[in-house]
Amino acid sequence: MQFSERLIEEFLKSNLDDKKVRISADAIKMVAEIARLIVIEGATRAAHQAKTEGADTVSLQHMEKILAQLLLDL
Repeated sequence: MQFSERLIEEFLKSNLDDKKVRISADAIKMVAEIARLIVIEGATRAAHQAKTEGADTVSLQHMEKILAQLLLDL
């Protein structure tokens, strides 16, 4: 799984006030990798939560249960 570098670049640019700021290719790659790791960690924790509850599939409720702690751990 990976995020499109173009998507990451557009996301970063949309949150900048100064349109003259340039974002290096290395910075875009780093943000994409961090986003990928966060998604993997969230999916892993949600799967563990589902397993703990005896569920066969991961649902939105499992994601909601792990989200607060995931954000705190960042």
